[in-house]
Amino acid sequence: MSLKDDLNAYVQKTVDEQWERRAGQKVPDADDLPLKNLAVELDATVLYADLASSTKMVKGHKDWFAAEVYKSYLYCAAKIIRARGGIITAYDGDRVMGVFIGDSKNTDAAKCGLQINWASKKIVAAKIAEKYPKSTFVLKQRVGIDTSKLFVARTGIRGSNDLVWVGKAANNAAKLAALDPRYPTYITADVYSRLNETSKLGGDPKRNMWTDLGTSDMGYQIYGSTFWWSV
Repeated sequence: MSLKDDLNAYVQKTVDEQWERRAGQKVPDADDLPLKNLAVELDATVLYADLASSTKMVKGHKDWFAAEVYKSYLYCAAKIIRARGGIITAYDGDRVMGVFIGDSKNTDAAKCGLQINWASKKIVAAKIAEKYPKSTFVLKQRVGIDTSKLFVARTGIRGSNDLVWVGKAANNAAKLAALDPRYPTYITADVYSRLNETSKLGGDPKRNMWTDLGTSDMGYQIYGSTFWWSV
């Protein structure tokens, strides 16, 4: 079969085949699903953690310096995601995606975002400044969080495949993680409305950690936070 015939046959089979779906009790691995039209449906909260201005960093600093920043940031973010009960589902350059399920998924994800902010400032940026006191580099990052039903399917070819996460939470979280880093953590109104007070109120005296940013940036209501939460 020629390459053209193979591509035509695959796409035709995909659009003709009826989708099967099942309710998920856990975040699936790629091996949990076949390369066919079978999807797992999850009620989940998605978190994206993303370095800001990484292109500028790569252009303006040594390659090994940029690699140290990438490695340090992604390690801290990934470890905190796991510590808060999230499942790491993908790395993409300078960002990592985590998925949270369960009754406290929004509160856990929000706390995770605030802890990633703390680790970025108090560990990663502090260690870099200590090691390179003359460097002009300033670490900035954003975390975006949204919640929705997700349709999870396996995509790719044999020997090289992964899961695709279809749903507004995945799209919105990624877009929030690309906003202005003046707020290191962004959440949607759907997440905010489901937070318990431990992830909503902080400081001394206690006050709301989340600023209502309205709908102008995204077309739907979002909240931003400059707070951090120590690990």
